Amino acid sequence: MKSLSIVFACLLIVSCSQSRPGNIGVYMLVDTSGTYSEEIQKAQQIIRYTLSRLDAKDTFAVARIDTASFSEKDIVAKITLDDRPTTMNRQKRLFADQVQVFVDQSPSSAYTDITGGLLQAVEYLNEKQPAKKTVFIFSDLKEDLEDGYIREIDFDLDGFEIVALNVTKLRTDNVDPREYLTRLDEWQNKVESSGGRWRVINDLDGLERLL
Repeated sequence: MKSLSIVFACLLIVSCSQSRPGNIGVYMLVDTSGTYSEEIQKAQQIIRYTLSRLDAKDTFAVARIDTASFSEKDIVAKITLDDRPTTMNRQKRLFADQVQVFVDQSPSSAYTDITGGLLQAVEYLNEKQPAKKTVFIFSDLKEDLEDGYIREIDFDLDGFEIVALNVTKLRTDNVDPREYLTRLDEWQNKVESSGGRWRVINDLDGLERLL
């Protein structure tokens, strides 16, 4: 555990010296429903890696996907990084602490409002106006809405890259793989028809090319 903390601290320091044109905005949605909540430790690793790659003026927010995700209350941690290295590192450590509390205490949700979470992500990043806008969706992409919730809503994803991470296969997918492929196709069509770019990354080494 000590060695991991040292590596993380080094990554924070290295990130401060990185430079790139324009700032980045990343909003990560984390599925907390059913058995997928067991994947939350992996989500934390992705969050820590993403945090280590961000630099001054970049924005990062992490939110849970639960029964009704179109809400600011589902944002568990958010920052826009300062351009002073000492302040930036302090911000990152506080952010990591907030995520740890989320990992330790987040209850499993009965429903999965992915669409509501994506709408909230778009609203948040549009308000921050970063040069590059990316939404990570850490989920099996199986949306399950409580009765009465309406999510037949048009998105405006022009300028957004939507990245599905760790899209695990459900038990029913093993019986009929078409269900898995259909979920991916439906989300891709929804994103691309709304003007966004769609990508699926299950090999998490692919994150390095995004950040």
